[in-house]
Amino acid sequence: MLTLLREQPGIRVPELAQALDVSQATVRNDMNALAAAGLLTRVRGGAVPSDRPGVEGPEFSARTGVNESAKLRIARWAADLVEDGDAILLDASSTVYHMAQFLENRRRLTVITNGIEVGRKLAANPSNTVILLGGAIRPNGASVTGLLSESLLRTLHIKLAFVSCVGFTRDVGLTEDDLEEAQLKSQMIASAGSVVALIDSSKFGQLALTPFARLDQVSHIFTDSDVDPGWVEQLRQACAMLTVCAVNTIATYSPCTPETTHYRIGFANLSEQIPFAVDVRRGLERAAHDAGIVDLIVADNQLDAERAIGVADRLLAQRLDLLIEYQVDTRAGEVIMTKCRDAGVPVIAVDIPMLGATFFGVDNYRAGYMAGAALGNWVREHWQGELDRLIVLDEPRTGPFAATRLRSQQEGLQSIIGPLPEDRILHLDCGNTAETTEVRLRTVFLDRVMTGAHRIAVISINDDAAIGAIAAARGMGRADDFIVVGQGADRRAREEMLRPDSRLVGSTSYEPERYGEQLIPLALSILRREPVPPAVYVNHYFITAQNLSEFYPAPLPQ
Repeated sequence: MLTLLREQPGIRVPELAQALDVSQATVRNDMNALAAAGLLTRVRGGAVPSDRPGVEGPEFSARTGVNESAKLRIARWAADLVEDGDAILLDASSTVYHMAQFLENRRRLTVITNGIEVGRKLAANPSNTVILLGGAIRPNGASVTGLLSESLLRTLHIKLAFVSCVGFTRDVGLTEDDLEEAQLKSQMIASAGSVVALIDSSKFGQLALTPFARLDQVSHIFTDSDVDPGWVEQLRQACAMLTVCAVNTIATYSPCTPETTHYRIGFANLSEQIPFAVDVRRGLERAAHDAGIVDLIVADNQLDAERAIGVADRLLAQRLDLLIEYQVDTRAGEVIMTKCRDAGVPVIAVDIPMLGATFFGVDNYRAGYMAGAALGNWVREHWQGELDRLIVLDEPRTGPFAATRLRSQQEGLQSIIGPLPEDRILHLDCGNTAETTEVRLRTVFLDRVMTGAHRIAVISINDDAAIGAIAAARGMGRADDFIVVGQGADRRAREEMLRPDSRLVGSTSYEPERYGEQLIPLALSILRREPVPPAVYVNHYFITAQNLSEFYPAPLPQ
């Protein structure tokens, strides 16, 4: 495990479990044991080796280890602000250095930095353009300062600048001990559209030699959960946007507004390893910020029923006004709803209904039927309406409502090509992830009955399962025998559609990136005791490579 973590920084628990052929629970247990032995540091979704190979210079290496757990949490969530294709400025601080490992799955970044080590890490991705600011190398060998750096910065217009500091106070702002470093950071801030400050709690209340940024120049502050609550209140009074990163939750406090009522809304997300769910969470964070009266507290259910119940306990302990719950297990939903009723906290259930909660999300029958019909039309056109096998990628934990999504896909398919005998239909538990689907479907392809099947159609509970199925077919050399439809039209599905050799007919769009802009107004209506419908459904469209640009005009990365 340590070898894999060193070779593939940022690798997550599901990928480690697959690579090591063990369960995710085993991986987490072993990580905890290695962390206890001081050999790695746990971060959200995975871990990093404690020896941090590749960091040059004892001084910088020592700095990266100070408050490392807090810095890693801050870096992980700050990195989430960066999207493919962004132009960003990164300073040479140890906290920003930790961000690099969480940017390794981004593509086409333009990175301007005076940090030699952070530049080295991000330059390892050939799709990135990394510009090291010119000037004199500092004695610690980890950064560059000087007039050449400042001269270049004056010509640039950058989306985001990520900086840290030696000290921070509300009145003076961010401060540094080194005059040249402070001068360079001041120019970084002047060149950026938005400034994100990564400040671990030990730096609050500290005053270093010289300031380089006032509080009103900073768009967003990230810190750790050891920060004194008094600082949270001070920053709220100063109308600063603040995110506090704990081990299991993050809390984002919106800037102040003239409205006096402020609400605390919890969001228990499905999984931070699923692109669809990540898009839902990002959209929710944007909408909460835009509303200006919502403090959003986020946690990760990790596709696990017991964890979802524990997450609900932790969120309810934070005096929530409302909970937005996104999890897959109907039995866990009953327990969570009981807890929320006892606490007097209203609930919005996302995509999977929970008795007593306001439902928001998918119109399962409609979404499934349009995908099934599209699959039927493809089979009729390319395989003359004949199928050897239909594989149904199911997720039994979701209960009868999501099962409707799969049943309607079958009905849509058979409305075009006619009924299929039951002995040609194979139901497979996909585990709700691409990784699990790929492993289980590879085993299916080895079955003797499947070796003679050359017209195989697949319907799926979500895009993750569809992507995993395609990976299995390609890995087994069976792609030409295989066609699939998805549900969700998330980022990975849209990228897959544009491949010349894609086996994805298309996917029913749920627009996860727009969930937030509907969820926050719905939540506020509930909290203001305004009448709301028992169920609010998202719009659905069937997205293909041919109509993708109509719904997503921005070009996708290739």
